[in-house]
Amino acid sequence: MRRVTAAQVASLVRDGDTLLIGGSGGGHAVPDALLAALGARFRESGAPRDITALHPVGVGDGANRGLGHLAQKGLLKRNIAGSYVNSPPVGQMALRDEIEAWSLPQGALSQLMREMAAGRPGLLTKTGLHTFVDPRLQGGRQSPSAREDLVELVQFRGEDFLFYKPYQVDIAFLRGTTADEDGNVSMEHEAVTLEMLSEAQATKRCGGIVAVQVKRIARRGSIHPKMVKIPGILVDLVVVVPEQEQTFETPYSPAYSGEMRIPLEDIPVLPLDSRKIVARRGALELFPRAVCNLGSGIFTGLANVAAEEGCLDAVCLTNEQGNIGGAPASGGEAGAAMNPDAQLDQPYQFDFYDGGGLDLAFLSFAEFDAAGNVNVSRFGKRLIGPGGFINISQNAQRVIFGGTLTAGGKPKAVQQVEQITFSGRYARERGQPVLYVTDAAVFRLGESGPELAEIAPDLTVEQVVARMGFRPTVAPDLKPMDARLFLDGRMGLAAHIAAQQPKAASARLATLT
Repeated sequence: MRRVTAAQVASLVRDGDTLLIGGSGGGHAVPDALLAALGARFRESGAPRDITALHPVGVGDGANRGLGHLAQKGLLKRNIAGSYVNSPPVGQMALRDEIEAWSLPQGALSQLMREMAAGRPGLLTKTGLHTFVDPRLQGGRQSPSAREDLVELVQFRGEDFLFYKPYQVDIAFLRGTTADEDGNVSMEHEAVTLEMLSEAQATKRCGGIVAVQVKRIARRGSIHPKMVKIPGILVDLVVVVPEQEQTFETPYSPAYSGEMRIPLEDIPVLPLDSRKIVARRGALELFPRAVCNLGSGIFTGLANVAAEEGCLDAVCLTNEQGNIGGAPASGGEAGAAMNPDAQLDQPYQFDFYDGGGLDLAFLSFAEFDAAGNVNVSRFGKRLIGPGGFINISQNAQRVIFGGTLTAGGKPKAVQQVEQITFSGRYARERGQPVLYVTDAAVFRLGESGPELAEIAPDLTVEQVVARMGFRPTVAPDLKPMDARLFLDGRMGLAAHIAAQQPKAASARLATLT
């Protein structure tokens, strides 16, 4: 291992290289100093040119940090990512067709890192079938110049699967907290651990260079071996950034790193508005010991609601970045969690999700349509990408989508979504229960599409339909939404959850006395 500067690392990137970037969302383990140095080198010298950026999770502050450093015409040729929401400048380059752009499921890319590390041919999975990632639709392409088939539809044992192809990585920018003199890297102050190990292994198998940004250097042998996330045998270069922040918004929170727990009273109480109403209605689907995912967006408020109601410990909230338990963070901090019980590497979290381990998935929608399809990945002049949405929504036992019924006066319930990130037809074929929760009404997926099942107490059916782009079927058991959703103060959620049927034990466990 050699200790070098960020500029020295940037000098090693060549024209046409594939750069693998670790990290997540708003600065969670993002090697921002390395990305900034690469962006600065291009501005000063015009080199390197035409690189490919590959990152399983979106990385950026919603402006110019993270991947935003590379948003320079000529520097970036193509981008392959789970999400673009954190780096709008790169998303805009894709929309202008200045780069070749794909957005693929975060979980598939995360798991693909392990396949690449082992030298296997790629990733075979059902994740992404019947969505825009399916080659029968768009193959994950997000710009006209993105012509290569990165995903193939294959038949295996008589069933349809998607095959995600591997990549040849030339250099990886990763991040940890501490490196010792032999290059062993720990991540004790990070909010997430992600697939840093698999990314380092994959890069080395390709014969590439692994550069790791850390906060500090320790003496040889001083890091406990069980704390090492990236062993020194995989690390070529270390860059020390003493001012390294935990996220782009939080310099350091021990509640994110799992080093201490904060009182539930310190978790912010949401103001009573449309977003809180949606989060509250979603929370009514909880039951004792339910294992849930809170996707980014409106349903991250469910953690705040549960903390306010004193029932956060009655269920297990998780997020795809690997946190299990506690209160998943919201806004620009989404991906972290306060007071987690465990922090897994991201590929293992997606293994659990893909295997049907989630009882409930709470996910946001940008729009849903008359067929029950949901779009979160591309709409209007915004390129977002699916993130972990496709893995989560396709494989959870039950899915609850949430959002306001309108945005800026325009319906979010439309005749046909712009891009299919979730297929209503595929959910019906598999018998997956689906709810669409809004601030004005609740719909459930029926035989022909969303059915109006609940309505805000002060609205009529026609008033709801007037805010939509299609006329839904009205369920015969239509009822008013719970009046408590619209009132200040606690709503008695703890008692409501306790009254629900708890998660059933397996038949074998039920034999124990």
